[in-house]
Amino acid sequence: MEGQKSSAGKPFDIGKREVWDAYQQVKAKKGGPGVDGISVEGFEEDLKNNLYKIWNRMSSGTYFPPPVKAVEIAKTHGGGTRMLGVPTIADRVAQTVVAHRLEVKVEPIFHPDSYGYRPGRSALDAVSVCRRRCWEYDWVIDLDIQKFFDSVDHGLLVKAVERHADVPWIVLYVKRWLVAPVQLMDGTIRPRDRGTPQGSAVSPVLANLFMHYAFDMWMVREFPGNPFERYADDAVVHCESRAQAEHLVQAIAARMEQVGLRLHPEKTRIVYCRDGKRRATYEHTAFTFLGYTFRSRGARNEREQVTFTGFTPAISNDALKKISETVRRWRLDRGSGLTLADIARWINPIVRGWMQYYGRYNRSVMYPFLQRINAYLVRFLRNKFKRIRTFKKAKAGWQRITSQYPRAFAHWAWITAFW
Repeated sequence: MEGQKSSAGKPFDIGKREVWDAYQQVKAKKGGPGVDGISVEGFEEDLKNNLYKIWNRMSSGTYFPPPVKAVEIAKTHGGGTRMLGVPTIADRVAQTVVAHRLEVKVEPIFHPDSYGYRPGRSALDAVSVCRRRCWEYDWVIDLDIQKFFDSVDHGLLVKAVERHADVPWIVLYVKRWLVAPVQLMDGTIRPRDRGTPQGSAVSPVLANLFMHYAFDMWMVREFPGNPFERYADDAVVHCESRAQAEHLVQAIAARMEQVGLRLHPEKTRIVYCRDGKRRATYEHTAFTFLGYTFRSRGARNEREQVTFTGFTPAISNDALKKISETVRRWRLDRGSGLTLADIARWINPIVRGWMQYYGRYNRSVMYPFLQRINAYLVRFLRNKFKRIRTFKKAKAGWQRITSQYPRAFAHWAWITAFW
């Protein structure tokens, strides 16, 4: 294959610094081992040699990815599970090198309402824009692409990569990663002729590039009057009328079929944004996007001191169930060998992250959940100290602790009660 000659006489000009920087990114993400069982710590035992091998093979065109380990995980914002592809540490480093090179080329062309896995953009940005547009448009199409990461057409994706790659080795390695087999949980090796494993370092930019042409630019071209928010394969489209939404959902379904994808027939819905001013009754008046359920809720305008009914987001039941199950698995009331300070150091970063994400809108929906965390902490104290085992003494002890150390736990900024 043609390519630029590097100073080291290799067919492909890949800098050692690129490989080092890629490794630092992989290390910072603290992912688990792939099919070879080697962790980040194990990889570091022979770091210099391991990184040299990656650089040498990528530069010479002889790098071939090993199988990807399939792991079933809960969805990020609740609502079932999905299959995650876990590459080896070395393969993650190689993918990060390519992902960075490709991202530099394609990031400037991406649509402003594409939010997933992009620098300077977040899921909360998408939720915020969706919230505002739901006030402006009466109808929403809640899109669900069925098994997106398992269904991406390799031919179309490679065509998109070839259009933007400025060096041939990007295309070469993307092709190899797309067909790298998957090792299932029972050890079976499954070949792959479609899709890109979610969880690989190069998958986010590939998914965004595919959807840029398959959906974003198509929407701009065919339906410029219908704004949307997309986060990877999760998207919401806004419409002015039910008739418009019905026409558009059929057009989107046909477009997805054209590019080898399929809308989920049951999960894709047309939703009416019902609130205090839009009072008609329809089958669907709520939808969930990125862990937030949008529906009619009581709200208050503090400036004008009035209450009203708005169509607003709050943490979804699925997301609330997921984080509640996580707290239950902590078994805080059983940690008698710990101190409250130990528990605070353990759980505060996690709980603070939940509060920052799910508490952005209508945070009061989280209050009962935060009270349950406090209930676990009270049980912990009652189990640890015999002198406060009665409820009355436990309550007095709790009030003393929360007043003396009001910032000990992150969620005490919002709620300290447990009863």
